Amino acid sequence: MSTNPLFAPFALKSLQLKNRIVMAPMTRSFSPNGVPGADVAAYYRRRAEGQVGLILSEGTVVERPASSNDPNIPHFYGEQALAGWQHVIDEVHAAGGKMGPQLWHMGVMSGHRSGWKPTEAFEGPSGLLKPGEATGKAMTENDITDTIAAFARAAADAQRLGFDCLELHGAHGYLIDQFFWAGMNERTDHYGGPSLPDRSRLAVELVEEVRRHVGEDFVISLRLSQWKQQDYAVKLAHTPQEMEAWLQPLADAGVDIFHCSQRRFWEPEFENEGSDLNFAGWVKKLTGKTTITVGSVGLSGEFLAGFAGEASEPSGIEELLRRLDRNEFDLVAVGRQLIVDPNWVEKIQQGRADEMKGFSRETLATLV
Repeated sequence: MSTNPLFAPFALKSLQLKNRIVMAPMTRSFSPNGVPGADVAAYYRRRAEGQVGLILSEGTVVERPASSNDPNIPHFYGEQALAGWQHVIDEVHAAGGKMGPQLWHMGVMSGHRSGWKPTEAFEGPSGLLKPGEATGKAMTENDITDTIAAFARAAADAQRLGFDCLELHGAHGYLIDQFFWAGMNERTDHYGGPSLPDRSRLAVELVEEVRRHVGEDFVISLRLSQWKQQDYAVKLAHTPQEMEAWLQPLADAGVDIFHCSQRRFWEPEFENEGSDLNFAGWVKKLTGKTTITVGSVGLSGEFLAGFAGEASEPSGIEELLRRLDRNEFDLVAVGRQLIVDPNWVEKIQQGRADEMKGFSRETLATLV
């Protein structure tokens, strides 16, 4: 099939992209004490030089005492870290690229394998590491207010530094997603409740506050997933009706793009609806918003297995092109292929399939 659908330009508000390919956020842990250095800037610049349409940074945490469980995850606060991010975006722009930071709070997590821990207890909606297991603290309303403010400050800083958009990490069992999930959110106040829309109030208020800080023309993406790192089989929305009730308030609050994470992008989201639409396809249909699909693009194995040690080989993208050509979604995020090969986009465009690289966990040891 022609790769032309991947290389059509895309425009949304102030965001102008040369093609439909997004570098997915992928944690790299190369920022000692939370400060991204020249090696991180060069890493992202190489992807801009390789013609990635939009680069989304690895998750970068907001200003809360226990927003991270890893001392080498970058921060998006503090003079040194923000100076590091200024260098990153300057390098990306010098290479003709576009980029947004992914703003993150991990919520209740396990400690780092090194034994490092934050100065305060991990925090979440109910202090749960996973359903039924409390290892952290339940956030007070003051904690929640301060967290929303921290995201808004980071968003304003992203705009001030010259980033082209931003993404909020609301997926994969991290803080925002912990509020969505009934198994992790047992609250009885304004931020909990029996329904998914009830448990979405933190996310709605957070998006509204971010929007207030960046204005109407700055693009806000929200990454979502049905599956969780704590339980791959979980679904927040079991029907299109439940999904619409969950996402429409977020769209109304100011989300421009829904970044829809699946383990395998080709799998239908709802098996009993007589449709092969994937997660991003359903979200676009239900909200009318721009969507990004992601999940094992260009590789034979899915990414969780890849990070666990299972090697993956390059695979074709014909199914991806077919779905993009029928406008099932708007943009395509690629993770592991762009970790191992900054020139993957050019190879796809030029038909250089014999030069594609596979992925193994060992490739994570360096910034290629």
